[in-house]
Amino acid sequence: MSYTINELELKAADIRASIIKSLEEAGSGHSAGPLGLADIFTALYFDVLKHDPKNPDWDQRDILILSNGHCVPVRYAAMAHAGYFDVDELMTLRRFGSRLQGHPERLKLPGMESTSGPLGCGLSQSCGIALSFRMNNENHRFVYCVMGDGELDEGNVWEAAMLAGKEKLHNIIAIIDRNNIQIDGPTETVMPLEDLQAKWEAFGWHVLSIDGNNIEAVIDACAMAKAIVEKPVMIIAHTIPGKGVDFMEYDFHWHGMPPNHEQAKIALHDIRTLKGKIRSEHQ
Repeated sequence: MSYTINELELKAADIRASIIKSLEEAGSGHSAGPLGLADIFTALYFDVLKHDPKNPDWDQRDILILSNGHCVPVRYAAMAHAGYFDVDELMTLRRFGSRLQGHPERLKLPGMESTSGPLGCGLSQSCGIALSFRMNNENHRFVYCVMGDGELDEGNVWEAAMLAGKEKLHNIIAIIDRNNIQIDGPTETVMPLEDLQAKWEAFGWHVLSIDGNNIEAVIDACAMAKAIVEKPVMIIAHTIPGKGVDFMEYDFHWHGMPPNHEQAKIALHDIRTLKGKIRSEHQ
């Protein structure tokens, strides 16, 4: 089923609302990153990825690796809205015994391709999967790896970058959530990353830079990435942390903090206002 950009923007708003509700219910978790990533995960699950929620182990599916696992509330919300499980289950986030833990567990949830917790591991996992596709002559399958910019402080990211560049793993499409924050403050204060595009190009990657809160731009960048056949592709997606909730936007303190009841009410009001604006812009 194909969706219009308007429909996708409304889905992203619904995903944001689900993130807020699940974090409020859990009383712990990360807010800013998941909200900022909602447009990217909407584009992936409702347009870009080749996948089947009714057959999550389909042997022709694309693979999505979430490297910055603490942002998993956005993946859970996107998966629920895509039909992998009931949306009501989102209210079990971080509960003891829940399938929806604070970091994803591969064996707990159908359609979850990797367990993540220690930052910096996702690109290495993606390299292994991409190499297996090559060995099995499955070059039509792609590995998408979503990464945080703060985790680029981890050295094993750059080891994987070297390997992917050397092996010309063109079926890796990585996406950096370039929101410029990490738990201790702005990335450029904690550990400066720029010139980020030049760094990845030096490792043999084709680099695209986009507005990560523009769903159409995300879809177009992924389509372009599939056409690059001689090297892996890095999409630097510039996003607003806390996107859609005014009092959270750009504030690094919301990196690892959930909203309380009153804050959640305000956040959900902001998201409803956003949905109204989306509808009026497309009338």
